Amino acid sequence: MRYLKQKYNGRISYDRVVTGPGLTNIYEFLRQGRGMEEPAWLAARIAAKDPNAVITELSLAGKSEICAKAMDMFVSAYGAEAGNLALKALSLGGLYVGGGIAPRIVEKLKDGTFMKAFTDKGRLSQLLINMPVRIVLESRAALLGAAAYAEARAAELSGISPRAASVNI
Repeated sequence: MRYLKQKYNGRISYDRVVTGPGLTNIYEFLRQGRGMEEPAWLAARIAAKDPNAVITELSLAGKSEICAKAMDMFVSAYGAEAGNLALKALSLGGLYVGGGIAPRIVEKLKDGTFMKAFTDKGRLSQLLINMPVRIVLESRAALLGAAAYAEARAAELSGISPRAASVNI
C-alpha cells in the first residue's frame, strides 16, 4: 500500500492491484520495494513486451520466482476483492468472474489461492464458502450481454426485434 501510494501520489484503490496493470504494480513492488531479484533476461523481456503477459507466462510456467510471487499476490488480492463484492451484493446464487484476466489464469485461480482469499471474511466466511464461483471463459460475455440488453431495449421502444419477430394484433 505504501509503495503504491508513493508511486501514484495519493489514494490507492483495489483497481491499482486487481486489474491488468495491477500485476505489473505488484511485480514492481516486489522488485523495488522488497528487493527481489530480477534477472537481466527477465528485465529485457519485460522491457520488450507487455509486462503483464510476460509475468503471467513465466509465472504459470514456473520459470521465475518473482513472477510467481507477483501472481500469487495478484490472485490473492483478486480473490479478496471478489469476496468483498460478493458480500456487498449478497450474491447467494453465485459469483461469475469474467473479463480478460480470469480466462488467461484459470489454472492459477483453481489452485486454492483465490478461494482462500475469497472466503477469508471472518464471521461471514460461511456465506462465501457455500457460494458457487464460476470463471466465464467467453471473453466477449460483457459485450454480448450489453448488445442483448440494447437489442431488448430497442425492441421495447420500437416494438420491433430482428431476433424475436412479432406483430401487434
